[in-house]
Amino acid sequence: MEELFERASVPKAYFTLALPVVAGMVASMVYNLADTFFIAQTQNAAMVSGVAICTPLFSFLLAIGDIFGLGGSSVISRLLGGKDFHQTRRVSSFCLYMALTVGVVTAALLLGFEQPILHMLGTTSATYSAAAAFYRIMSIGAPVIIISLVPSNIMRTEGLANASMVGTVLGTALTIVLDPIFILVLHMGTAGAALATVIGYLLTDVLLIVLTMKKAHVISVSPRLWRIDKSAVWAVIAIGVPAAITNLTQAFGTAVLNRYVVQYGTDAMAALGITLKIYMVIMLVMVGFAFGAQPLLGYNYGARNFKRLKAIINFDLLVEVLYAVVVAAILMLLAPHLVGLFMHNQHVVAAGTVMIRILLISTPAVGVCLVLTTLFQTVGAAGAAFIMAIARQGVIFLPAIMLLHALAGYAGVLWAQPAADVLTMLVGLWLFRQHFHKIFAGNGRQDDNPGQ
Repeated sequence: MEELFERASVPKAYFTLALPVVAGMVASMVYNLADTFFIAQTQNAAMVSGVAICTPLFSFLLAIGDIFGLGGSSVISRLLGGKDFHQTRRVSSFCLYMALTVGVVTAALLLGFEQPILHMLGTTSATYSAAAAFYRIMSIGAPVIIISLVPSNIMRTEGLANASMVGTVLGTALTIVLDPIFILVLHMGTAGAALATVIGYLLTDVLLIVLTMKKAHVISVSPRLWRIDKSAVWAVIAIGVPAAITNLTQAFGTAVLNRYVVQYGTDAMAALGITLKIYMVIMLVMVGFAFGAQPLLGYNYGARNFKRLKAIINFDLLVEVLYAVVVAAILMLLAPHLVGLFMHNQHVVAAGTVMIRILLISTPAVGVCLVLTTLFQTVGAAGAAFIMAIARQGVIFLPAIMLLHALAGYAGVLWAQPAADVLTMLVGLWLFRQHFHKIFAGNGRQDDNPGQ
């Protein structure tokens, strides 16, 4: 572990940790595309719309898991840099069992408030049945989905990125196999898509917990170690909550976008559902690089190796922006063909093509936002992390979509996201400037390692 985190060249350490995370994200990306693809094979726009409407629910469950997955991994990576292995075991155990508890409570609340939540998400009489079938099973499976975020993130702090990837990929593969069986063979529709998802996540949970027990040395899943002191609890929450809010605002932003687009018809809503899945092709990989770098950032920050920390940040920015520019250009070019793979309706294809091209314009700005947000979370800059969490899909996106819709109608709705992305990047750069001296306070270790 020390060889990788402290002495390997920055590119080698970065890609060793990040590529398995990216592979896991790609597996999730394939699932997201497959899920919508098989639903779309029914050529039922209401079903495609129903799943799209419930997208914020999935983001919400991931957000709850992020409280303990990303919050815990941030704390653990800094503890590992300081060689406090006793505390890393306790923090990892605490995060797992708190995620389980919160997951059960979340499932009960979601089931109890089904109707008002679905109406809030933008269901209509044409989409309620399909959306409700998906929603109920996802709600029942909430604990399974929430728990998965803990070991998948925490394992990477110990350098077990490959093991984390294996658990994630195999669970996703099972989901992809079950999707066509449940949706097209057993004719379960949107309920089949949700059931396949929950079963896939259940396999992921089992595999990740077993792999942690077999391979981990400084993290633990033992229920005997779950108690930690209040300062450690608050350290997890201080970073976990802003990380969760990032996903919550993603859910909020998607729900707001749904409500604005749905008034333009079922075809427009179906196009949006397909567009958001394709958009995730680029976004999930970018998130994978950002999260993959987090243990490396945290370890070197905890070890006070500021020279290496700066090199990692610069390399992370280079990878994110370069990837965003290249892949966005390719997807823009192929947009009509990609949408056409899902549905043959020409109105849907035309609307989806425009949506994809507009959304992808600002992806380099999103890459910068991801690097800065991850950095703030990692170093414990809770205030800056919180601002970044609520900005892009919340306090900036909502006024942007309201204003641009009033000014330009449907086109304004589509341009709201790029506008919010660029403004959030500017806020993030300002915050980084304000926190620069706090993050890099002290002399750091002046190692002569050429990899730095």
